[in-house]
Amino acid sequence: MTLLAIAFPEIDPIALSFGPVAIRWYGLAYMAGLILGWLYIRRLLSENRLWRDGKAPFGVERVDDLLIYVTLGVILGGRLGYVLFYEPGLYFQNPAEIIKVWKGGMSFHGAIVGSGLALWAFARRYGLGVMSTMDVCAAANPIGLFFGRIANFINGELYGRPTDVSWGTVFCNDSLRRHYGGECPAELLVPRHPSQLYEAALEGLVLFLVLRYLTHTKFALKNPGTIIGVFLIGYGIARSACEFFRDPHAGHFLNIGPFTAGMVYSVPMIMLGAYFVAKARAGARQ
Repeated sequence: MTLLAIAFPEIDPIALSFGPVAIRWYGLAYMAGLILGWLYIRRLLSENRLWRDGKAPFGVERVDDLLIYVTLGVILGGRLGYVLFYEPGLYFQNPAEIIKVWKGGMSFHGAIVGSGLALWAFARRYGLGVMSTMDVCAAANPIGLFFGRIANFINGELYGRPTDVSWGTVFCNDSLRRHYGGECPAELLVPRHPSQLYEAALEGLVLFLVLRYLTHTKFALKNPGTIIGVFLIGYGIARSACEFFRDPHAGHFLNIGPFTAGMVYSVPMIMLGAYFVAKARAGARQ
């Protein structure tokens, strides 16, 4: 067995509990991502120099409504995406399980679709530019991704493939032993890639810095569609790269050879992102 450079933390997935009510780290991660994203969007909208003609597409007074739309889009899209993309047979046989989001099961690709539809509805409701609305939200999106992947690590879920690298991690602690009825499964008693941390770094930190460079150095928000396009491309590439280290969803029909369902679902994101970037560049030349 390799020397563990990353000790799996003895952190209970339940952060706080009040009688029958339990607040999980995963829920707190979603809350942190949404609230910090809300604050970051307000900051972007208040910096007029970042926008074409020195005018933001909408005022900060609309951000509260935007948060509601995005929250509904992320939760509904993420849950329905997991049901349809990963476990349709299970949930169609047990439809009552679909609403039990506290048991886990969210798809980022589904959340992207859901939030995209929510942002379209928000923009139409208030007569705003759809691309600029998506741009400002895409700039903040990596914040939520970072916290979400950290929560995945704490929960010991979405772990990586077996490895002999020196930082391999055995995903077993007291909380997981209780979860599995007293002992962790044998498959978790071998060092694995902490792929959740790889994703937190690439999809969260690195992607945020790339977008921050584009918004504040290249002033990309002046060309609507650029930031959402780069975000879709960047996430698709980062997710696909991490899939080589992440244990694929067991039994999924899109796991073909070295390719996984996560990679396949990322391809349309990359293609759509490239289209948005090309359209933004063409508009900038006009």
